[in-house]
Amino acid sequence: MKKTVMLAALTGAFATAAHAQSSVTLYGLIDAGITYTSNQAGHSNWQETDGAINTSRWGLRGSEDLGGGLNAIFTLENGFNVTNGALRQDSRLFGRQAFVGLSGDQYGAVTLGRQYDSVVDYLGPLALTGTQYGGTFFAHPFDNDNLDNDFRVDNSVKFQSANYNGFKFGALYGFSNEAGAFANNRAYSFGASYNYSGLTVAAGYLQLNSDVTSVAVTNTNGALDGDATFFAGRQRTWGAGVKYVFGPATAGFVFTQTLLNQAFGISASQAGVSGGIALDGGSARFNNYEVNGHYFITPAISLAGAYTYTDASLDGANPKWNQVNLQAAYLLSKRTEVYLQGEYQHVTEDGASIGAMINGLSAASATNSQVAVTAGIRHTF
Repeated sequence: MKKTVMLAALTGAFATAAHAQSSVTLYGLIDAGITYTSNQAGHSNWQETDGAINTSRWGLRGSEDLGGGLNAIFTLENGFNVTNGALRQDSRLFGRQAFVGLSGDQYGAVTLGRQYDSVVDYLGPLALTGTQYGGTFFAHPFDNDNLDNDFRVDNSVKFQSANYNGFKFGALYGFSNEAGAFANNRAYSFGASYNYSGLTVAAGYLQLNSDVTSVAVTNTNGALDGDATFFAGRQRTWGAGVKYVFGPATAGFVFTQTLLNQAFGISASQAGVSGGIALDGGSARFNNYEVNGHYFITPAISLAGAYTYTDASLDGANPKWNQVNLQAAYLLSKRTEVYLQGEYQHVTEDGASIGAMINGLSAASATNSQVAVTAGIRHTF
């Protein structure tokens, strides 16, 4: 009897120790609203929308203490549409993130799986599309710089440094996974940020390579598949930004440029038209300039706004976009907020037959202007 009691006590002690050394967290976000759009395919529209700020998700995040400041870590994150329960990210189970790796207090983390690139990691938080102060609908045209993380990188290994007195850096490489064609559908990226007092500066670079024809990607098992924004042989995106926090106010500026070679098209989901936008296979360019800010009137009430100017070169034409974004939000609790936000986009076609298309909506405008207004609720857990 004494041995049984002692064994039970020891078992409980070991279980407690094991529990203290490892943890798994369930987390998520649900964002839904009612959106009015002035013109979608020639008609005004009232619709229920998912993710005007952040698309809905749930995930599992885990850590195990291996001793000596070293931890095993993992994240599995699912994206879904709360209006109909459907999977996002091309119907992947864990389409937002799926990775495992090691993290050390002194040097940082190395992880493998489906992950965000360094432009998203370091520059994204400085643009309102990368935060809760505007999010999805505030993205730059077609999300051409991926600051709204419309795609992730498969088959990737990523390093993110520890925080060295405000300085952080990282890099990512996404394998093509194709024998004899190491560069066919691969990706690589790097970035850094520095924070001192209220000032944050950041920069990032992303390059995607793929052997393409006018009708197909020749390797669908590489770094990108199914959710790429552009159908191109090479995409190079780089940018830099600055943000300054003073009291309850924050002001920021972000510049990004995306360069395409062998550009054959823009995806249907990003272009908002059936079949997408076909390009002639030449080069293309997007320059994005964003000025943004947000202000807490009280700890529960915030106002945010951004203006983005984009000039581009597509098939010999030079379209230009102007987009104005505004948001007001009220925190009902630490985890629940209601919000009202609006976006106005105007595109000067300049030879390109492109209608206005606010990111995240279901269809482009039949004209060169589009207005969207959303009343929504956002809950985190």
